[in-house]
Amino acid sequence: MIKVLLIDDHKLVRTGIRKILEESAGIQVVGEADDGERGIELAKALKPDVVLLDVSMPGIGGLETTRQLLAHDPSTKVIVVSVHAQEPVPGKLLEAGAFGYLTKACAADEVVTAVRRVDGGERYLTAEIARALAFGAVGGRKTSESPFELLSQREMQVMMMVTQGQSIQEISERLRLSPKTVSTYRYRLFEKLGVGNDVELTRLAIRHGFAEGDRA
Repeated sequence: MIKVLLIDDHKLVRTGIRKILEESAGIQVVGEADDGERGIELAKALKPDVVLLDVSMPGIGGLETTRQLLAHDPSTKVIVVSVHAQEPVPGKLLEAGAFGYLTKACAADEVVTAVRRVDGGERYLTAEIARALAFGAVGGRKTSESPFELLSQREMQVMMMVTQGQSIQEISERLRLSPKTVSTYRYRLFEKLGVGNDVELTRLAIRHGFAEGDRA
């Protein structure tokens, strides 16, 4: 039996994925969480074989959740299920150790296929993601002109948390970094992206699909 944990802040999404998986033989959804912090707690207690998680969630978000899940148990297989199909998000999650990446537009049977293959030790990317990464690798070219490609994994994580309206102190506590370190990452990503404050950052993130439009 493949034990699966779902981490997504949208209950409707979790309910849909649970229904898809539990109608498939040999798969059991052992738990659900609506943010990364709770998901990590459940993973430690339930020891799932596969974790399906979203990228854009309240709190630490999917990138940091992936990093912490694998730091605790490297054998855990993480599959990202996200609306983000363009670089640099898929690449950053795979660099962090995700074993699979699906878009939320994928078919129901592809979710089941991904869970089975990833549990068996295979990497699984939905076709759209695989094409984007393959084309980006040719000649070292990037498939998009997103300035966010310049960010490191940690800078990307801080960026997403800032655009959610989280303060330096909140980010510091959630990422277990000093406020000074978080501020350094913040100013470094400002410099790379050519923005001067959180409002400009959020507007840029909205234009590139990393933040909701009602934040700025």
